[in-house]
Amino acid sequence: MTEEETTEIKQAPGMILAYAPQEAEETGGRRRRRSAQSDAINNLRNWTPRTRLGNMVYAGLITTYEEALASGLPIREVEIVDALLPELEDEIINVNMVQRMTDSGRRVRFNVMACVGNRNGYVGLAMAKAKEVSNAIQKAIVAAKLNLVSVQRGNGSWESSAGPGTSVPIKVNGRSASTRVTLMPAAKGKGLVIGETGKKVLELAGVTDVLSRTKGQTRTTINYAAATFNALKTLNTTRISNEQRERLFINTGRVLK
Repeated sequence: MTEEETTEIKQAPGMILAYAPQEAEETGGRRRRRSAQSDAINNLRNWTPRTRLGNMVYAGLITTYEEALASGLPIREVEIVDALLPELEDEIINVNMVQRMTDSGRRVRFNVMACVGNRNGYVGLAMAKAKEVSNAIQKAIVAAKLNLVSVQRGNGSWESSAGPGTSVPIKVNGRSASTRVTLMPAAKGKGLVIGETGKKVLELAGVTDVLSRTKGQTRTTINYAAATFNALKTLNTTRISNEQRERLFINTGRVLK
């Protein structure tokens, strides 16, 4: 090996951002509000891995999320996701205040549902509770990152043409409590024909065209989002032959440009 090959060490994208030279902050004017992505990058600087997979990511042996899934090791540290997918975006689906009567009085807690995704084949959904809204939001985002699933996209509509899939490849159903969501393939350019709650989940998943049909109490925001997420998870358990994958242009996870 040459000296250049020995000095060149691979690192995950999030680790590169964490240890990159920081720009000097402006002293004058108002202070900028810290985003969730900047908090995740700051956490990577102080990260001490506690699992086998975490040590492999920290050492640069695994640099992509696909490699982490292929390793077969469970992802139990949120820093692993932040290091491999630093482009994740988060969306708060619902914030609800829950009260419980105890001997000492009313006990107030907040229930938050959050959704995260990279808009390119990965999406996660989770709920969390805490005494304060900010803590509940942070816990829900962390739980959603640890609940990421890969999304299969394809051109299942007869009106679609050749090219990368932008819709679901087949008709699929999802259910949560009494809410049922059916996602159907749509041609490119059709858009997301679904309610606002389901649209947030599909946008973060990277699905840009879909037709839908819903049943049950769709006004229940939590169940509507969970049913849409469960429909995307069902795609991963559906048997699809290699011939169908080629014909429908099905791709799983990220599409690297």
